[in-house]
Amino acid sequence: MQLWRRDRDRDTSFVSNRVNSAQDEELLDAYSSAVVGVVEAVSPSVVHVQVRGARQGRAAQGSGSGTILSPDGIVLTNNHVVEGASAIELALTDDRHFPARVLGRDPDTDIAVLRAETSDRLPAARLGNSKKIKPGQIAIAIGNPLGFESTVTAGIVSAVGRSLRAQNGRLIGDVIQTDAALNPGNSGGPLVNSRAEVIGVNTAVIMGAQGICFSVAANTAQHVLTQVLQHGRVRRARLGVAGDQVALPQRLKSRTGLTQASGVRVVEVQPGSPAQAGGLEPGDVIVALDKDVVTGIDDIARVLDGARIDKRVAVRILRDGRVETIDIVPTERLG
Repeated sequence: MQLWRRDRDRDTSFVSNRVNSAQDEELLDAYSSAVVGVVEAVSPSVVHVQVRGARQGRAAQGSGSGTILSPDGIVLTNNHVVEGASAIELALTDDRHFPARVLGRDPDTDIAVLRAETSDRLPAARLGNSKKIKPGQIAIAIGNPLGFESTVTAGIVSAVGRSLRAQNGRLIGDVIQTDAALNPGNSGGPLVNSRAEVIGVNTAVIMGAQGICFSVAANTAQHVLTQVLQHGRVRRARLGVAGDQVALPQRLKSRTGLTQASGVRVVEVQPGSPAQAGGLEPGDVIVALDKDVVTGIDDIARVLDGARIDKRVAVRILRDGRVETIDIVPTERLG
């Protein structure tokens, strides 16, 4: 009886292992099928961006990736891919080559919009809603790293809502972190979800770290695209100040009722600026713009979008140990 029970247990274990193995294979096939389907749908819209131009006064060549977003040839890529370009050529996966021109660049978000100079109808991908992204979902990066066309890497979304410094020092908000491997040449290519929607524009990798890669969120890219098509640039507002972040002492916070840890101390007020017209002075500490709390320079840059141009903004400041509010009308930031 004992021997029979052991044999039965061994048979049951064998059957269970077979079932688990079959289930694992089925799950792996489902994952593979999802990735293959996405690649087949999106790869024709991914282009190799070849750039000739000058950087730091010297002739230079570079390359990256991009995504066709409309059949008439609107292409998204990174600003740093095409910065300083005098000639741009796009190569498609079907061996077609077209020149392209820059419609607009936004160094603040590292996004550039190109137009392929061709009358051909081109395969186009679609942008997804990056606000719906959740950590753990599939992320697929497609691009041309190191010149290898249509290279695919897959992983997951590691985190959302990250911040990343652009090359001009501005802070890019709402950045997607992923462990889908990125290499030189992936810049400007799409990060795609399992529904074959572009959820991000691949922009950076942390050197020396494995599995820490970043993409500008699709909603940010959509905003830049809309602004470029309407205005040829992304419109932003300005106060006309230079400042630095300062900590707020606990005693001061207790006296004024403020709860934030820091604000922005005004170091310089530019002559003829909206800040000067509104009465802002060096030494004032900006703690809020309208209802938005300001704890650092990046908060000011984030709040002062195109919607604030020529609109009155209530600037809450600390002056002589007291909280005051002054009204300033920001103008458009140029350059």
